[in-house]
Amino acid sequence: MTEPAAPRVAVYLDFDNIVISRYDQVNGRNSFQRDKAKGLDADRLVRSTVDVGAILDFASSFGTLVLTRAYADWSADVNAGYRQQLVGRAVDLVQLFPAAAYGKNGADIRLAVDAVEDMFRLPDLTHVVIVAGDSDYIPLAQRCKRLGRYVVGIGVAGSSSRALAAACDEFVIYDALPGVPTVEPERSAEQEPPKRTRRTKAAEPAEPEEPDPQAAATALLTRALQIGLEKDDVDWLHNSAVKAQMKRMDPSFSEKSLGFRSFSDFLRSRSDVVELEESSTTRMVKLR
Repeated sequence: MTEPAAPRVAVYLDFDNIVISRYDQVNGRNSFQRDKAKGLDADRLVRSTVDVGAILDFASSFGTLVLTRAYADWSADVNAGYRQQLVGRAVDLVQLFPAAAYGKNGADIRLAVDAVEDMFRLPDLTHVVIVAGDSDYIPLAQRCKRLGRYVVGIGVAGSSSRALAAACDEFVIYDALPGVPTVEPERSAEQEPPKRTRRTKAAEPAEPEEPDPQAAATALLTRALQIGLEKDDVDWLHNSAVKAQMKRMDPSFSEKSLGFRSFSDFLRSRSDVVELEESSTTRMVKLR
């Protein structure tokens, strides 16, 4: 009997996207463009350093990495410091030349073309990992899935498109990767809330409130259990099946990004919504 083929993984990093997004996350919204105009501060760059090893190690959990490519303008100082680390992990550095505005270097087009070409050139590829949060990659994720590949997205919190996350089979926030240190975002002067001035009610801008991630996760859990109950006509469901359903509905779901060490811990924190059966090695869960 022949052994099943081992999973084979291709990784594509929009390096400018991930570096700038991490810098803005740590040092303040739009801080990269502001700081670049006056010269990037070395300390702020160090604080927002991207751990490439953490990304590649996570990607390798899906199977053997058969190719890894990083797209950026490698002549830019902010990227040049990563070259040795990337080459040491056998990452192919693809040089991009920026147009008038920094970052508008066509990374999404070049990356997408290469990825689709690789899928036809290497038909045994099973997984595609896209390291970027830009919604421009939605068509690529959809095409990869249509071609039968399992698509994993990795993006920085606050700079990742929810639509891109939904287009992937699985989407992971960079901060939740094993080994990535927690960095407290810096509040810059530019981020201080402006003093309120008297204005008419009609002139007040309508800003949609950000959904509470804990409440959203509870609603997602409830829907997943309701779907499982309707589909299988049983009260108790395996917790692994519930988590899989939650990931199918929202690939960006991660109990670790919500502050829980395990999915069981996440379920225990929702004891007012679910009941957890832990008397055996197989954990079961149902709606209260």
